[in-house]
Amino acid sequence: MAGFIDSAVQDIDSRLKELKEEETRLRAARAALAGTPKRGPSRAPRSTSTARRGPGRPRGRRGGNTRSAQALELVRNKPGITIPELASTMKIEPNYLYRVMPKLTADGLVKRDGQGWHPVAKSA
Repeated sequence: MAGFIDSAVQDIDSRLKELKEEETRLRAARAALAGTPKRGPSRAPRSTSTARRGPGRPRGRRGGNTRSAQALELVRNKPGITIPELASTMKIEPNYLYRVMPKLTADGLVKRDGQGWHPVAKSA
């Protein structure tokens, strides 16, 4: 039980950190648009990815459910894997997987057992 609590606390702390970073970015964007002085934490660093992706190309979208496919493959290779383990292996934040995994469950590809995720056996 202590392991579950520690894991839950770590997940909450991680999410709080992400929310603070998001607040910083939103405040900076609002200040830029409204021309008002921003308040709160210091401005988030500017991304240099715009130059690489070019104008008009959507940011961060590859299409093809790449993360879902990657998560599904990891679950198939290591049944019982947890979201924090998946996130660490995929080098992404766990909060993203809390959106991806329920979709895989709804599609009948994985199932949750406790904290772990397992592939669903294909029916013939």
